[in-house]
Amino acid sequence: MRDKIRSLDELVKIREVLQKERKKVVTINGSFDVLHLGHIRMLGEAKAQGDTLIVGLNSDRSIKEYKSLFRPVNNQDNRAEFMAALECVDYVFIFDETVPMPFLAKLRPDIHVNGSEYGKDCIERETVEKNGGEIYVVKLVDGFSTTEMIRKMTEIAEKEKEFRRDKSQMGE
Repeated sequence: MRDKIRSLDELVKIREVLQKERKKVVTINGSFDVLHLGHIRMLGEAKAQGDTLIVGLNSDRSIKEYKSLFRPVNNQDNRAEFMAALECVDYVFIFDETVPMPFLAKLRPDIHVNGSEYGKDCIERETVEKNGGEIYVVKLVDGFSTTEMIRKMTEIAEKEKEFRRDKSQMGE
């Protein structure tokens, strides 16, 4: 499983071999902080677009910069291992930029997958198409987002705290 976690330089070499074998390389990127059904379905659909799925994982530093100082919930090493454990994921690497264009320019995927919230006119489009690739858009699963999962967990934790407090006041 840990052998799926590679550096970008290693993946560029792997990509060259796959290209010679006429294998279709698919990329997707994100923070994948709190893994949920929406992620699983998106990754499965991404894998179905080609032969090899490479996941670019935002580093902890980049998430703090573009999402929140309080995120990620899970550190980059744990998140990379979560991704590597998934059967549909062939390789994972961690990138430190807040945008994926630098790694996309190096990897030159045949297909880059994005969620429908970004659409085909996403920021990656020019880089991917310039290198002969295309953008594939996956429809998001309603009700599943990391932000929503964190909100639900916080709400449950508060309710459990109240329940324990009430229970202790009743002498139980």
